[in-house]
Amino acid sequence: MQVIQSVGQMQQFSENMRTQGKKIAFVPTMGFLHEGHLSLIDYGRKNADVLIISVFVNPTQFGEGEDFQEYPRDLVRDCEIARKARVDVVFVPEVLEMYPKDFQTYVTVESLSQPLCGAFRPGHFRGVTTVVAKLFNIVKPHIAIFGKKDFQQWVIIRKMVKDLNLDIEVIGLPTVREHDGLAMSSRNSYLTKEERDSALSLYQSLNMAKDMVASGERNVSQIVCKIKDFILSKPYTKIEYVKICSPDTLEDMETLEDKALLAMAVKIGKTRLIDNTLLEVAKEKANATDHVKIQNP
Repeated sequence: MQVIQSVGQMQQFSENMRTQGKKIAFVPTMGFLHEGHLSLIDYGRKNADVLIISVFVNPTQFGEGEDFQEYPRDLVRDCEIARKARVDVVFVPEVLEMYPKDFQTYVTVESLSQPLCGAFRPGHFRGVTTVVAKLFNIVKPHIAIFGKKDFQQWVIIRKMVKDLNLDIEVIGLPTVREHDGLAMSSRNSYLTKEERDSALSLYQSLNMAKDMVASGERNVSQIVCKIKDFILSKPYTKIEYVKICSPDTLEDMETLEDKALLAMAVKIGKTRLIDNTLLEVAKEKANATDHVKIQNP
């Protein structure tokens, strides 16, 4: 396994692999790797010839007062995990090389960046799309793999790739959860034991919503109200948003008719957690006798 810090060296490595006809898979991360990252890495290992991950805590996606300085970092641990997972290259660029003093170019996906997390973290997704566009140009992957825990991010990256005609396949994989249902996140390390107990309300409320839909509830406001009441009944919780929206456009829905994204952001103490699930209205089954051919006696 190689650890590469230089942008130029990373580009040259990838260009050499492409010249040899090798397929490159890329997993961008901010480090402090966990099982969620490893599911993405495993997919890349199985579906490409060369597997590259990046470890870069991107400053442009953190707003004022957010946890950029406190974000957990452990590069030695990350590299050991990556080595055991048979990663070929860990790309660890310096902030000043990614964003030199005269840097002034940003990538923005307009509408999709506005709702959900975008409404509470101004500029966040501009930072995400800019750094991902840069990483794509540096690493030159054929496929890039993201987790759907950050569902809005995945939708935005797909749109950016489509709109800019980037020759990259963007893969989204399901959320990986801990044994108690809590979605895997580097920020889970911030939680105290008591806060973690309250954090489980996110996963529990997703299941509650699925049960309501299975029982015939189609009114979005009813589902959202029940979820909010449940989460707020737990200590340390403060809701940023609970939304049910189109999984494609992220626009709010009033009534469930087919598939819908239930997404939420909740602060547990000082720790901001996100989670989501797809709600799906079951199609009415045809009457079992509709297609039965009646034989004359």
